[in-house]
Amino acid sequence: MTVADSYDYIIVGAGSAGCVLANRLGEDRNLRILVLEAGGSERAVIVDMPAALSIPMNTKRFNWGMKTEPEPGLDGREVNLPRGKGLGGSSSINGMCWVRGNPMDYELWEALGAEGWRWSNVLPYFQRLENVEGGGPLRGTSGPVNVNKGLQRNPLYDVFVEAGVQAGYARSANMNERQHEGFGPMEMNIGDGRRMSAARAYLRPAMARGNVHVVTGATVDRVLFDGRRATGISYLVNGEARRAAASREVIVSAGSIMSPVILKRSGIGPAAELREHGIDVVHDASGVGENLMDHLELYIQMACTKPVTLFPTQSLWGKAKIGMEWLATRRGLGATNHFESGGHIRSRAGIVYPDIQYHFLPLAISYDGLSLASGHGFQVHVGTKRSKSRGWVRLRDAKPDSLPRVRFNYMSHPDDWLEFRACMRLTREIFAQSAFAEYRGDELAPGAQARDDAALDAFLKRKVESAYHPCGTCRMGTDAASVTLPDGRVRGVDGLRVVDSSLMPQATAGDLNAPTLVLAERMSDLIRGRHLPEAEGAALLADPHWATRQRGPSISRDYASDRDALKAALLANAHGEPVPDDALLTF
Repeated sequence: MTVADSYDYIIVGAGSAGCVLANRLGEDRNLRILVLEAGGSERAVIVDMPAALSIPMNTKRFNWGMKTEPEPGLDGREVNLPRGKGLGGSSSINGMCWVRGNPMDYELWEALGAEGWRWSNVLPYFQRLENVEGGGPLRGTSGPVNVNKGLQRNPLYDVFVEAGVQAGYARSANMNERQHEGFGPMEMNIGDGRRMSAARAYLRPAMARGNVHVVTGATVDRVLFDGRRATGISYLVNGEARRAAASREVIVSAGSIMSPVILKRSGIGPAAELREHGIDVVHDASGVGENLMDHLELYIQMACTKPVTLFPTQSLWGKAKIGMEWLATRRGLGATNHFESGGHIRSRAGIVYPDIQYHFLPLAISYDGLSLASGHGFQVHVGTKRSKSRGWVRLRDAKPDSLPRVRFNYMSHPDDWLEFRACMRLTREIFAQSAFAEYRGDELAPGAQARDDAALDAFLKRKVESAYHPCGTCRMGTDAASVTLPDGRVRGVDGLRVVDSSLMPQATAGDLNAPTLVLAERMSDLIRGRHLPEAEGAALLADPHWATRQRGPSISRDYASDRDALKAALLANAHGEPVPDDALLTF
């Protein structure tokens, strides 16, 4: 076994969080940083071109190729679980939807024990990382991640927003500004017509400084310990066993699936599971790999009576034309992810902030691009954002190249069924508005015959898919059951930290890439002993009548001065309990 040079920090995983850490820690030129990544380079046309997003998602080079265990709540279906493999991780294969989440998400994080992670703490880090085209006072305009609203050429994008307003919901000029709830344009992390992955935004500039060393094709075996202090990493490259030493910290940033796996192989996890696989227990931590969450979504599809959709672009010639224009100019339909409008609503009265998200697409096609309607159509991807179902990640064996067992226990909580039925019925109501009158054809999915609960539930079991947003498996908090502290340090040992979406105590109300980047941005400062000051005037907006109505045109009640009442209401919602009377603020 060869012994490599010593580094100050070793980062395991060059996904979204790992790229941020490499860049921010590497700003100190006196530090030597090693980044270990199981995959290879992210440089490829199919990664760079936004409209080609379904291709790397289904390509072995860029995807671990995971599936869940049979899911009992979905009649034993195995659900596809693409996870990024290569520089940039899942930011190199995702849909590039830029959603900060609702400010209430971060208030809930803090209420659940993640001290120091409320909205006023994280807003300055969103501002630090963003470079928003035409950004407002709450946005960043000079950060490494380019953000824009897309082309907005197809008339159906505006039609969808108008239909939401006609149905009685609020209009939002920008769902990443003050008002998250409502319907409006969506943003995407695309710059100069190319995917703005974490590798492009953070890692490549870090590597250019010379003090960040990246090893690709590195299969991490385990964290090495001297007693209870992490001292380095054991890994393999092309079958050759190697070791690297870390004088300051080992940071695991392998994502919500692989981070708990690496902890377990290193002797940190449920003692019984570790012993079952012949692993010596360093620290008995029952929460490692538990608390697994995800976002599920359905496609509600309609035929379109006018030839205004993207259907012609799906022919061989249509795709070739888009590709050639993009290769020549980095513009046109190849330079967008096509998710250019959307919405965030509440499933019922009594919910403080949105638990349903819409992505609108002027095309009827599956997210993976493998199933296309036979003619013009449009759809929404709709799903719930705070499922109460929880799953797990467990070892298959102790081999470093073995993929784990994963089960989300989708739809195991009764509230999930209520919320998904609401997703389908509320969507139908939106599509029934007059804004869609000249475009609305027959309902393609679920289909007009699916009306009662039993029919809707059957459709959901057959068709619901992961939105590819796993999180929560190394939950941060202050309670003894949390895996990590709010600064990412692993309980029970020294010199070891986890930084990625596995820390999230609750999934946010939207796509997870932006929250993962902001989490890593702030963690990099915590590691360096620095803090950006809290944002002033960070509003926490909700419908003033959320307790008694499911929708409303005005999202104007600011809870920033009523955090005790807000905390009580958020926790009650999270636990499926009645909201206390003193939290029912409706003025």
